[in-house]
Amino acid sequence: MSTPAFESPATTPNEYRAPGEWSEAARRSYLFVLGSSRTDGNTEVLARAAADQLPPQISQRWIDLKLVRLPDFRDGVHQGHEGYEDGVFPGGEAERQLYEATVSATDIVFVAPMYWYGLPAQLKRYFDYWSGWLNAPALEFQQRMAGRRLWNIAARADPRDEMAEGLIAQLTNAAAFMGMSYGGALLGRGVARRDIYRDQAALARAKTFFRQDVPLARFTCDVPVEQR
Repeated sequence: MSTPAFESPATTPNEYRAPGEWSEAARRSYLFVLGSSRTDGNTEVLARAAADQLPPQISQRWIDLKLVRLPDFRDGVHQGHEGYEDGVFPGGEAERQLYEATVSATDIVFVAPMYWYGLPAQLKRYFDYWSGWLNAPALEFQQRMAGRRLWNIAARADPRDEMAEGLIAQLTNAAAFMGMSYGGALLGRGVARRDIYRDQAALARAKTFFRQDVPLARFTCDVPVEQR
């Protein structure tokens, strides 16, 4: 199934609700950010399986980054950010749409395979733009994102979940810095196309992945080793 760059319109929630309030599903809005260089790869299949479990009243939006004409991020912290104040995004219309989609969602789901034990290029570039938004006071990005939730769904070649610890630590610390919750990683095993269907354990976890209660993220250095 091919995914358009911006698959469906996001709806801005009337009010953010705390994690676990599933009865308030209509107030939640999920943004699935596809960061793979493949189309319909193992990670996306796993993400679709998890998304299928969301109540129908929850808003879903899917964005395929490889179809978005987003230039490489340039850190302008030393040059000022007058463009943002004027409503002009340095990355053009693509950046503006990504920003609006991001701040309109209560839940951001990074959907990308693990490349070299971290994020692939397409997703990392989008994530780097968060730095630009943070440094633009007019956008109030950190204030708008505080209290929301970050999730991660990833297929990887290595059968050991422990090999994703670096990726998980990166997103945990990013969520803690933003004042967000981190829902953890839904990991699956897959290399060749449709390999994910062999990982029945991952597909089973997908059925309840979004139902877990998610506390605010804590920096990994602040969490005792025995609690990690």
